[in-house]
Amino acid sequence: MSDLAPEARPFAAAASAPELSSPPLDAADAAESASVSDRDATRQARLQGVGARPGTLSPRPGSLPPRLFLFSYDTQGYEECECDHYDELMQRFRGHPERRHWIDVRGYGDVALMQRIMEDFELHPLQMEDVLNDYQRAKVEVFGDNRLFLVSRMTEFTERLEIDDDQLSLFTGPNYVLSFQDDYEDCLDSVRQRIRSGFSQIKQRPPLYLAYALTDVVLDHYYPTMAAIGDYIEELENIIIRDRASKRLLARILQIKKDIVRFRRLVYPERDKIMELLRMHDEVVPEEMKVFFRDCYDHAVQAMDLSESYRESVSSLIDLYMSNQSNRMNEVMKVLTMISAVFIPLSFIAGVYGMNFSRENPRGGVNHLNMPELYNPVGYPTVLAFMGVIAIGMLVYFYRKGWFSN
Repeated sequence: MSDLAPEARPFAAAASAPELSSPPLDAADAAESASVSDRDATRQARLQGVGARPGTLSPRPGSLPPRLFLFSYDTQGYEECECDHYDELMQRFRGHPERRHWIDVRGYGDVALMQRIMEDFELHPLQMEDVLNDYQRAKVEVFGDNRLFLVSRMTEFTERLEIDDDQLSLFTGPNYVLSFQDDYEDCLDSVRQRIRSGFSQIKQRPPLYLAYALTDVVLDHYYPTMAAIGDYIEELENIIIRDRASKRLLARILQIKKDIVRFRRLVYPERDKIMELLRMHDEVVPEEMKVFFRDCYDHAVQAMDLSESYRESVSSLIDLYMSNQSNRMNEVMKVLTMISAVFIPLSFIAGVYGMNFSRENPRGGVNHLNMPELYNPVGYPTVLAFMGVIAIGMLVYFYRKGWFSN
């Protein structure tokens, strides 16, 4: 068999996973309307199949046209290609039964093609319905002659400051792995590079090992997703500490909290799926393969621990935000209290001299006890000076008490 180099047969859809770093806070504002529209589209897609006959193949609106990729490999080498037509793919697949194959279908926009794939590979209509619905939790099913149907959730932390997840559906067979995903880009390029390399365990082992490798890469990709979330949480914490808290910031904190809860809902079924694989009979999952799936189980548990840790961090972030807001309110109240404390005695003095008690008696004579200082030539400046002394004295008192310090 000829071992075709990657340069000779380029993998047309190969695209490295986007770098996951902590984006600026303002990036979410620029894409807020897009995020809302995506949620509306997701909601409509989930509702469109309500009440339909079980096994109905109905991709969600806007699904991409399918692209067909084929990796054929054995211990001697490999071939890869993007097939323009399904008949070409099946011809290559059936023409080399001695090889192992990875058939990668990207895009669900052609129901007729999905129907043909379902018939050619003897897939159950309910399983294909789960593939096209694209909202399945991670799971594993046994069908046919000890073949497996696995569902995983691929995740990334997007530039819109939220977790995006896509479904990866895998079917294993005697000499193939059939994968489905709705997007052209994914996180599986490391597996493709391993097949392209001169020596790879994937070439030495049965197709179930390829299914393990794909599942393991999906789990490994949870870590950069959580790392990006951790960086974003740290950025939010720094903003709060710099006293720039606002209602918009609170909305970001609540959004990342929802994303972490959503991430935990993705990881829990993944852990249960792998546990179910470990419990299967050796005829379905050989003992030598269970060693690798135990490693996947460890990764799932670690991802769960990380998500739990970040959930607690976000809860602490909310407490920090509320404490910051309370401190700001206390600062405002302190200023208002000092102003009030200064002007209360001044207002008392002004109120006393504002009373209309006449010094002259209408019947003649003078009321000597009715504010005699009103007729003093320096009475007005004397009262003003006295009020100024009181105000300055109270400010000095507040300063010595430390009220002006932060």
